[in-house]
Amino acid sequence: MSKLGTLTIGQAPRADITPILDAVLDASLPRRHAGVLDDLSRAEIERDFATEPGQPVLITRLLDGSSVVIDRARTERAAQRKLALLEAEDCSTILMLCTGHFESLSTEKARLVEPDRILPAAVAALTQGVQLGIIVPLAEQISSEAGKWAPLGRASLYAAASPYGGPGASVAEAARELAGRGAEILLMDCMGFVERHRREAAEAGLPVILSNSLIAKLVSEIV
Repeated sequence: MSKLGTLTIGQAPRADITPILDAVLDASLPRRHAGVLDDLSRAEIERDFATEPGQPVLITRLLDGSSVVIDRARTERAAQRKLALLEAEDCSTILMLCTGHFESLSTEKARLVEPDRILPAAVAALTQGVQLGIIVPLAEQISSEAGKWAPLGRASLYAAASPYGGPGASVAEAARELAGRGAEILLMDCMGFVERHRREAAEAGLPVILSNSLIAKLVSEIV
């Protein structure tokens, strides 16, 4: 029997993302939600996942709704251990709830679905060479995550806006900026962006691709 495991780099369950999955998945499908930062206090997270100058970072959501920025390499090592636990609980498919690029995640038997390996090819096919504008959560990710978009064949435009609030541009402001610079389609490159963010970005008058919605629809075909 199929069983879906999901792994967020934050804390599970992700109340912002699970409704998007629920909308397209069979209600009878068993699932197990896990998080890299489950059961850790903020002090423990800041100690064990501290960022380092010049190294790639990720941003994620905790159970209390707050966000935290963590080191990508340390997150990847911890994520690998969590994948093993999900396999031990008989998950036949495991979906990473993160669009960030990971170098070496793997599973023994379960099908591992990594958005960063699916989105570039799918978006390239959908956009057919038009100018894409990509909204990322952190300005630092514009350079660290840009490599995965090479399949587009055309340099994308980037702007930063966090789905979790805080200082910096809003999603609507980032979308308007990209539209003003010539973007024709927008992509929300973080699993934390949800339907309300799509609506805010759409105020710029452009089509908006929501990463987690696209991934959820694709995963629904194989579970």
